[in-house]
Amino acid sequence: MKRSQSSQSFWTKKKPKKVQFRVPFSFSPIDKLKKRSVIFRRFVRYRRDTALSSHLRNSGVPITREEYLSICYGGFITSSLLLFVLASTFLIMLRIERALVLSLGLAILFGGFVYFSRVMYPQVYNNRKQRNIERNLIPALQDMLVQLHSGVPLFTILINLSLADYEELSEQFKKAVKGINAGRPQVEVLEDLGKDNPSEFFRKTLWQLSNGMRAGSDISIVIQDSIHSLSEEQFIQIQEYGNKLNPVIMFYMLSSVILPALAITFLTIITSMIGLSGKTTQMMFLGLFVAVLVLQVMFLGVIKSVRPSLL
Repeated sequence: MKRSQSSQSFWTKKKPKKVQFRVPFSFSPIDKLKKRSVIFRRFVRYRRDTALSSHLRNSGVPITREEYLSICYGGFITSSLLLFVLASTFLIMLRIERALVLSLGLAILFGGFVYFSRVMYPQVYNNRKQRNIERNLIPALQDMLVQLHSGVPLFTILINLSLADYEELSEQFKKAVKGINAGRPQVEVLEDLGKDNPSEFFRKTLWQLSNGMRAGSDISIVIQDSIHSLSEEQFIQIQEYGNKLNPVIMFYMLSSVILPALAITFLTIITSMIGLSGKTTQMMFLGLFVAVLVLQVMFLGVIKSVRPSLL
């Protein structure tokens, strides 16, 4: 179990890792991207609340939906023009027919890929942030419970958790500490912290904690109940995880072990009967190797994506 160290000061304690919001296919900070994309903002229709607005708000990034979409439009046009110039120059030097048409098609495809990557990134960032918070939630609550039983005040516990190595969860507690230091009530700060947060389990925990504080209940009992409910949810997620892995493992055995072995045997027999050239045979086996390698990478990605968030 992770433990915070209250004896170390804020300046000497190692800062927790934070999930950084970086716009895909860009090296500039988001403030500069906002300034560069002002010209494209006129093409964005204003909408009060959308899924993208919610993802941007939960990400904690100081940018509106209109500003972010203008960055996406600017990325589409800039990347398309850049690839069109590079591709057309290269194809014309090779004297390929219809070089401009091919370059235009490649540029539009690449620009569309950049655009959709940027549009989907806030959702991907929120999912990453949510999993990071929920992975550290149970250890942080257990740490809080130990400190409460030791007689440490709640505000001091929040400071200790904000300085501990709970990654994104420590950053959330740091926001609560800043709000309380600004003079706001603890209950109000905890409620506001849960409103703009992508993690459902963290929101429920903060809601239970704030309600317990309003009712004057024993906070240690509230946190103990939260740990118990999260542990039950973790057990359910583990069971579901095992059920999801069974068909994935069967697919892996079939596509990465059985079929490649049969394909190698089949190719060996066919190439000896037909009398293919050595280079053609090598290319066929190399293609089979690349296909198996891609399947291995896909399998690792599937395993990572279905892993429970509380583990």
